[in-house]
Parts: sequence; structure tokens; C-alpha cells
Amino acid sequence: MTAPLVIVGMSGGVDSSVAAWLLLEQGYEVQGLFMSNWDEDEDGYCTAAEDFQDARQVCERLQIPLHKVSFAGEYRERVFQYFLDEYRAGRTPNPDVLCNREIKFGVCFDYARRLGADWVATGHYARVEHTPTVRLLRGLDAQKDQSYFLHAMPSEALARTLFPIGHMQKSEVRAKARELALPVFDKKDSTGICFIGERPFAEFLERYLPAQPGPIESIDGRVLGTHRGLMYYTLGQRQGLHIGGRSDASEEPWYVADKDLSRNVLIVVQGHDHPALLKSALEASQLTWVAGEAPARQFRCTAKIRYRQPDQACEVQLTSEDRCRVHFDDAQRAITPGQYVVFYQGDVCLGGGVIERSA
Repeated sequence: MTAPLVIVGMSGGVDSSVAAWLLLEQGYEVQGLFMSNWDEDEDGYCTAAEDFQDARQVCERLQIPLHKVSFAGEYRERVFQYFLDEYRAGRTPNPDVLCNREIKFGVCFDYARRLGADWVATGHYARVEHTPTVRLLRGLDAQKDQSYFLHAMPSEALARTLFPIGHMQKSEVRAKARELALPVFDKKDSTGICFIGERPFAEFLERYLPAQPGPIESIDGRVLGTHRGLMYYTLGQRQGLHIGGRSDASEEPWYVADKDLSRNVLIVVQGHDHPALLKSALEASQLTWVAGEAPARQFRCTAKIRYRQPDQACEVQLTSEDRCRVHFDDAQRAITPGQYVVFYQGDVCLGGGVIERSA
């Protein structure tokens, strides 16, 4: 009997490399697939070329074939344009969620299936249960769990996806890579998204969205300074405001509390937990549910409004098919439009949506 074919998304990192080895150990036929999404690298910040060589060496070590494909056009159209549009609107997007839905588990998943894959696998720290219904679960390593970024992946893709390292701790993954003498065993984890890399974020963004400086005002309307452009700031931010000591204010740090796009004004307050930064509810749109539908029109669960945030108890009330209102038991700091709110019941990731506004 022929073993099922699994095509593993090989990033050139330690996680996908160990994932491929685990699948071989489990008796699957395994092939690698390296995906590139960015076609501009005049500054040398994107590491795709080096990552491909690392993936190639790992596949040679594991004696599995490696495919290479570019989805740069699809990425620019489906992810990068959204990224720019959101910043232009004064919001703070999370392109990783969109990349997983549209690219990794969208066009790339379809490509792998056309190559004959029975299953697609990645090195994400998450788990999936395939019986009796498909469920997305947190990875067992709480510090590395990536279910937040996977909550919007298409259900038909999740049903054919494996996360081989989801039950492991990162330390175990590195130890296994070292034991196997994989050439990437000590490679540092990638951070951010390829098209930005390690370059200064503001410098990159200004290439596509011209800066529009404007006033920084206190919540009571006093002009305190000048901002570089609203797109460079996010709610709750402290760094980069350049508001020095003032005789008419205390010595407490200043934080971004709001953006007034109509006047191009950045509004700031003093104190990490100023009341203007604390809200007990939010409205979200573009809802997606792992099970295909919400658990109920109104239900209790926990939620995260940003990656790595501890779970927050809340009540969710659907206001339409793709919109909801979320009421938190405790006030949340710096609820940020454009980011995602993701819902959980225990270890099960239910789904999520894009934050429209605090309420």
C-alpha cells in the first residue's frame, strides 16, 4: 500500500525541518515545498535566498525532494495591498493572519494538492484534531502557540493539514534538530514579515505611504509636539513621541490614546493605565469560525486582542453574520483597530475577527 504523500512547507528554519523528519518517522512519503512571497530585495533585508539554501540542505540531509514556487504576485495583491490600505486608514494591520489564510493555506495549499499531496504540513506550533470534526487547538508550548495567527485559515485546508510539532516544546524541537545534525539546529527564529525584515519599519513604510506630519495633542487639546505621520503610531505606544519634560504636566510617560484622521492629530495621555486607554468592549467584523459557524448568537469564552496576551474572559454577541460585539469582564488596554480578536474555549480556537473599534 502506498504511503500518503505529505508536502511540508519548508521555511529553512528549525521548526519545519523537524516537522519533516517527524513525518518521515511516522511513515509518510514526504516532499518539501519552499515558497517565496517577495520579489524586491534591493536592500538585502529579506532572507529568502539564504532560507532557500537552508531548506535545500535540510531536504538533502533528509533525502526528500524540494519544490520551489513563488507567490509574489498573489502576496502583493492579497496581503501587501491590504497592509498598505489599513495603514493608510490609520489602522494597525496584522498581515501574518492574512498570509496564512490567503497564501500558505490558500494558493500554496492548492498548489501542493495539485502536486498530489494527500496532506499539507507546516512547522506551526498548533494542533489539529480531525475526528469527529476538525478542530484547531493551541500548541502545547504556551510561549510559542501560533493558533492566534491560524484562526482564519480555510476549514477545507485545516481538514487536510498536519502540525507535527504542535505537541512539542521549542526546546525539544531544537534538541531533536541537534541530535539529527540538521544544519539549521541553531538558526535563530525569524521575526516579522519578509518584506520588512530587520530594516527600520518607518523607513520601509515611507517608501509606499508618504509621511504626513501633524500635531500631537493632549486629550484636552493642548499642542505638545509634532508627529511624523499617524501611520507610524499604534494605540498604547510610548516610544518615539519625543515629548520632553513640560512645566504644565507631570513626569509620567505619554502614551498614544487615539488618532483623529480628519484633523491628522495624534492624541496622547499620561500614565500607562490612563482611563482613555482602558475599554471594556469592542466591535469586530470579518468574522471567521473554524467550525464554519459561531457556537451561538451569544456565548461566553476567552479572547486575545493581541498575540501573547493572556486569555481574557468575555461575552460575545453576534450583531450580524460577520460582525460581533465583545464585552470583557475586565477593561482592556489599548484595543487597536485593525488587529484581530481571537476566541477560545479552553485549548480550542473558535475563530476571530478584525477589531473595528473599542466600545
